[in-house]
Amino acid sequence: MSDSTDTPLPPPDGAGPNPGAGPRRLLQRLQPWRLSWPSRPPLPLTSLALLLLLLLPAFQLWRLPRPRAVGLEQLLEAASLLQSFPPTPDRPVPALWRERLGAEQAEPLWRRQRGPWWQLWGDHTDAAPLLAFSAASLPGGPAAALPANGLRIGDLVVIAADPLSRQLLRDRLLPQQRLSRGLNRRCLERLRQDQSVLWSSTGLGVITGPVAPLLQRLSRGCLSFSLADGGLVWQGEAGDGAGLLAPLDASGSGRSDALPPLPTDRLLELEGGATDLLLEGLLSRPLIRDPLSRRYGLDAGRLALLRRTPFRLQLRALPKGPFQASLELQLPVGRQQRDWQTLLEQLSRSLVQQGLTSAGDPPGATSAPSPIEAPAAAGGEGSSPVAARPSAGSATSAPSRPSDPRGATWKRTDGVIVGGWRWITSAQRDPQLLFFLGPVPADPLLPIARADSQLPGPGGLRLRSRPDALQALGLLPAEVPELVRRADQLWMVAEPPAGADPATALSRLSGGLRVPR
Repeated sequence: MSDSTDTPLPPPDGAGPNPGAGPRRLLQRLQPWRLSWPSRPPLPLTSLALLLLLLLPAFQLWRLPRPRAVGLEQLLEAASLLQSFPPTPDRPVPALWRERLGAEQAEPLWRRQRGPWWQLWGDHTDAAPLLAFSAASLPGGPAAALPANGLRIGDLVVIAADPLSRQLLRDRLLPQQRLSRGLNRRCLERLRQDQSVLWSSTGLGVITGPVAPLLQRLSRGCLSFSLADGGLVWQGEAGDGAGLLAPLDASGSGRSDALPPLPTDRLLELEGGATDLLLEGLLSRPLIRDPLSRRYGLDAGRLALLRRTPFRLQLRALPKGPFQASLELQLPVGRQQRDWQTLLEQLSRSLVQQGLTSAGDPPGATSAPSPIEAPAAAGGEGSSPVAARPSAGSATSAPSRPSDPRGATWKRTDGVIVGGWRWITSAQRDPQLLFFLGPVPADPLLPIARADSQLPGPGGLRLRSRPDALQALGLLPAEVPELVRRADQLWMVAEPPAGADPATALSRLSGGLRVPR
């Protein structure tokens, strides 16, 4: 018998007079709990989720850190110039090995080497080069004692010329350097597999001297070399930074065909899809940019017009007259003729203020000639750094020419014509401009057109030169390597990777040189 205080149990589901009452009461009891759950997670739960998202990747990196750079990869960042050589133990011992190791050690180590070896220069490019080779070449293996002034870097041994050079290299190395990426990574593969050279902006300045600012787009890069009939050919890539990730196209190389040789009356020809490729390094320097704006009215807006225009630059040898060579810059201005007209009128006024007169005008005339310019008096104040030098014993005057409605010719107060400009027009081509430093060009002025593939596309450069002729006239920088000085033809093509934005700072390179026997 049940106690009178016991609470009666509810009937089973479906029992009693109202079969649906049981489920309804159960739902009524559960309903408040369901409605009490918020529509979005509470703040502590959100914070916990964010914390897990941050900590889990960090934990994975701690457990599996990205490998550190070793050996050649560490030297890559410490070198301004680095050159690789294939193993050739059957050939005579190179001078660098004898200088760094001494004759007694150099001979057996040279015979033992089975992999590539390298010579490099650090940031102090006036110091002697360093020698690097595999530590496995040492007698006794990688654990053997190091030669004098030696430094172990990963799997390599680096030999400096003296204790100071060794210490400078040690200080330059990054203790926690990570694996290289992008351009550096691909250059590393070249240095391990091919006979190659790598350069930084410092190294480029060593090789090219005062020409280096014109090559800012190629301030870091690498080339792989191979021998060709009577010369050398190369393939590679370059940019203005080490971490550029844009790859080359599937072929991994640039053009392989040589450009036609230059005629004997030309010393150099450089063509590009925009003058910005040539002027970027110069115009980034206030020492050059500010005088252009102050003296000649070339402010940022007018320079922008120049920087986006394709160009052909030629240096011609002059057998007689007051100059050794003349410089010509040809620009297909297209539909922007009116803008160029305005720019050149301003330049003409500025040139008059600099003391130049138009050929045919009396000295002191202030009337501005027809539009266009050549903003440099050869040998006078404000002269261009690339103006041709007067040759010794040459004449100091040239006959004046009457004013030409197609352009203008400028002369100094002593009557020497120092430059000018010409409009180039034809029925089939848009108007083009020719600027010249030196005498008036004698050759017919032929238009150039990108539609005929006479100029590189956007982002491209094409160079042809005769280095031995430039050397004979004293027009090559003193820093240019001896092999290049002896070449009678040199060509190079720089172009963006296939499908890349032309504005990218990465270029693939190909080229070659021919050395007379």
